[in-house]
Amino acid sequence: MRISRTICRLPLSALAVRSALVAAVAVTIGLADGVTAPVPAEAKVITVPEGNRSKEQPKVPGFSVQRTRATKSSFEAKYKRVYSALERDSRLIGKIKRVAKIYDIDPVHMIGAIVGEHTYNVDSMDHLQTYYIKALEYAGSALVFSYDGVRVTEFVEQEAFDKCKKAKGSNALWTCREAVWETVYRGRVVDGVRYENTRFGQAFFQPMFAGQTFGLGQLNPLTALKMNDMVADKGGLARLDPANAPYVYRAIMDPDTSLHYMAAVIRSSIDAYRETAGFDIANNPGITATLYNVGNAEIRARQLRAINRKRQRARRKLLWPVENYYGWLVNDKIEELRKLL
Repeated sequence: MRISRTICRLPLSALAVRSALVAAVAVTIGLADGVTAPVPAEAKVITVPEGNRSKEQPKVPGFSVQRTRATKSSFEAKYKRVYSALERDSRLIGKIKRVAKIYDIDPVHMIGAIVGEHTYNVDSMDHLQTYYIKALEYAGSALVFSYDGVRVTEFVEQEAFDKCKKAKGSNALWTCREAVWETVYRGRVVDGVRYENTRFGQAFFQPMFAGQTFGLGQLNPLTALKMNDMVADKGGLARLDPANAPYVYRAIMDPDTSLHYMAAVIRSSIDAYRETAGFDIANNPGITATLYNVGNAEIRARQLRAINRKRQRARRKLLWPVENYYGWLVNDKIEELRKLL
């Protein structure tokens, strides 16, 4: 899961968004423009039906194309490899079904996220036992979440982060902190310290391999920390502590726990789009896969709501969520993916 990726079809100018974070997390939207009667504020939630809105797959980013070419492979070959790996692993499929039930989501959403990640972002899928072994290795490490020698737990105590103390819940808290980094620190000199022009998650939460994600769902530590409350409340797992980096890494590597964080990401995306943007995406795995791929569903949902409110006032059609290249594949292969379950 890479939160820096954008979806190309957002007219950002319509939002007059200037902050770097918001520019980096363009909303997934898009239907034909047009004129219609405005939808009242109290309108019911709109159900997004199954299937792709785009007839053809949106363009795959160059970095994914280059990585795949470097391994002398193809997206279709990688898709077949991860599909075969899932088909052979009935134990994993059973775990996915059980976890999906806890978070009240269709397990095909989780299958779609795994397939998307291993088709476009990584080249192979390890067996469950390999993930368990790696999880134990991370648990015994001496890693810390820090930037230039300053631990993240200390860094977020600076005055610039004070507004985040009002945030309700782990997702809102870490999203706020991420936004402060983008608008105050990233690529700037603050109090005589020059900060790199890099994402918050990359600066503080990936001390081994910048930009790398981990486990079945290719999660990063920052995403896991955002899902801390939901996983603790619904899944009953112990809360993650950013002061204990090895344990966080183990949580996203161990299949028994990482599946919970995957499910929580998907559940939170569905909730955000329903409650904030007014769209029910629970029946469209391609949309949830797209949001899993690009991240920050709550911010995107708020952006989509803002756009549609302007369109309502102008008596124009609402813009709907639309899949990106990653989600398009999931919807295109949905019948095959359901056979795994």
